[in-house]
Amino acid sequence: QVQVVESGGGLVQPGGSLRLSCAASGPISSINTVYWYRQAPGKERELVATLGSIGTTYYADSVKGRFTITRDNFKKAVNLQMNSLKTEDTAVYYCYADITHLDIGKGRETTASYWGQGTQVTVSS
Repeated sequence: QVQVVESGGGLVQPGGSLRLSCAASGPISSINTVYWYRQAPGKERELVATLGSIGTTYYADSVKGRFTITRDNFKKAVNLQMNSLKTEDTAVYYCYADITHLDIGKGRETTASYWGQGTQVTVSS
């Protein structure tokens, strides 16, 4: 069974840094496009950054120049390095990943998308 788990959230002061990780486990062949979203209290979920299977990236204007998304193929993970954090970056951060994996029941590979459970990032002095 495929699982996606985020980690690395926490409390940090404005101007500080955090590194979030989105790790996948299970009978995985490849992690394709990965999306980082965030949702602040009372607000809709917004797309923060994406990393395509061939390395293309997208960043929301609000995080451009401060956040960097990278892939760790050995660890089957995608990281989000967040620098120069602001109070408005406070949110629950979610990973959404397109993953190719073995469907044991069907005995063949399939590609599906999975959400992680989210990790809280709080930027406060």
